[in-house]
Amino acid sequence: MGNLMSTTLIGLSAGVIGTGLGGVLAFFITNPSKRFLSGITGLAAGIMTAIVTFELIPEAFMIGDTFMVAMGIALGTLLLSYLDEFISKASWGRMKRGEGYIKTAVLIGMGVALHNFPEGLAIGSGFAAYPKLGISLAIVIALHNMPEGVAMITPLKMDGYSSFHAFLWTLLAGVPMGLGAFMGVLIGEYAYTLIGISLAFAGGTMLYISFGELIPKAKELYPGKTSTFFAIMGFILGMWVCKRF
Repeated sequence: MGNLMSTTLIGLSAGVIGTGLGGVLAFFITNPSKRFLSGITGLAAGIMTAIVTFELIPEAFMIGDTFMVAMGIALGTLLLSYLDEFISKASWGRMKRGEGYIKTAVLIGMGVALHNFPEGLAIGSGFAAYPKLGISLAIVIALHNMPEGVAMITPLKMDGYSSFHAFLWTLLAGVPMGLGAFMGVLIGEYAYTLIGISLAFAGGTMLYISFGELIPKAKELYPGKTSTFFAIMGFILGMWVCKRF
């Protein structure tokens, strides 16, 4: 029981600290111009695309076949598309505190949370097999989750949220990693297949967010090439983080 709780706590800490460190950027964004916000939104899109390209899909392929990965991506995309429609029709989805970017923030938060769950499974199953492996995974995952925190705070700041509240939301997005770690310890070796399916599913959600929300929002904010260059920079940054850690 003690091992289960300590592993859950380590997974929770890795998730919260990882996205939280990226969320710290919220305290440095004050009265930004629309061109700057367009660039940061493009940067977030590039980062999320790189995470899918260099981390989620390759790892899913290491576990499952092409059909499983394709189905996972398709289901993740369909879920986010449905949630997009649902949020748009909901009364709170039409609230316009700033420019009405709360829907984008909610979708990103869901995508990040869905991504954090299989990573938590990896930490938990790693601990079940070999405790040192679980600790190593927790450290690495916390480090490369920082860009996801950056992706989350951008639309929150655009929608008029305070730096502190934007930061709190990035912390909450890390909570599912603790749940994943808990499940990983409980199901042990069976977690491997579930990790593969979950990674592909999370990849689909993030692709929808990048191409369906962030890139259009970036162009809406500022029609120039700023968001394009920042998206490429974000892709390079995300690639470096995935390969470095």
